[in-house]
Amino acid sequence: MKIFSIRRRTLSLAACGLLAGLMFYVVNYPAAVDASAAARQLPVYCVQRDQKLISISFDAAWGNEDTQQLIDILGRYQVKATFFVVGEWVDKYPESVKALHDAGHEVMNHSNTHAHYPQLSAQEITADLNACNDKIQAVTGVRPTLVRLPYGDYDDNAIRAVRSAGMEPIQWDVDSLDWKDLSAQEITRRVMEKVGPGSIVLFHNAALHTPEALPSILETLIQEGYTFVPISQLLLEGEYNVDYTIDHTGRQCPAE
Repeated sequence: MKIFSIRRRTLSLAACGLLAGLMFYVVNYPAAVDASAAARQLPVYCVQRDQKLISISFDAAWGNEDTQQLIDILGRYQVKATFFVVGEWVDKYPESVKALHDAGHEVMNHSNTHAHYPQLSAQEITADLNACNDKIQAVTGVRPTLVRLPYGDYDDNAIRAVRSAGMEPIQWDVDSLDWKDLSAQEITRRVMEKVGPGSIVLFHNAALHTPEALPSILETLIQEGYTFVPISQLLLEGEYNVDYTIDHTGRQCPAE
């Protein structure tokens, strides 16, 4: 009986301890979630802007069918864009990289080999970024400060690695989906339905119908009062040089 009493007391104490732990977790669960969310590392998807500022961006990873045509179209409307180029693309098309730079467009980093960054260590990410930066700088004389992660794929480790390398990771809030070979009308519809002040629009340099869609998109946005700037000038730490935060949606906002 004495042994049974001791065992029962032990089980009772264990149950009380478990219950206390459960109650502590329930009471503190929202705070734990908030702390986890606050610690999450996000790239910049768009920027809080009162003015009608917008950035047009292009990813260049494989083909080179339309690069010069895009340069010509953007030049016609006096729009400066940001081109994110893969290091291996720079190896194949250095003359196009130089043409982009000479036309006044930003040439930024899209990784060296278009690898999935969440599958790499921080050291591997840094090495990949620097390899691409070296190639771009060798052609343009300017070292990139922005990077678009391949596939738009990232995790906390990838974002921390990018920022530890002194670069800013850039996503988008308006996706043209031009890489799916959508019609020019569908590309235009997607962009115009989603765009707003501070938006970053994603196109690709080798998509089938982007050169057809781009003029009408630019004309309409200009008529609506938008001003186009490269992404480095859209960002709050760019020429505006103000403190900022990044909210849970990836919007860069002025710090309060």
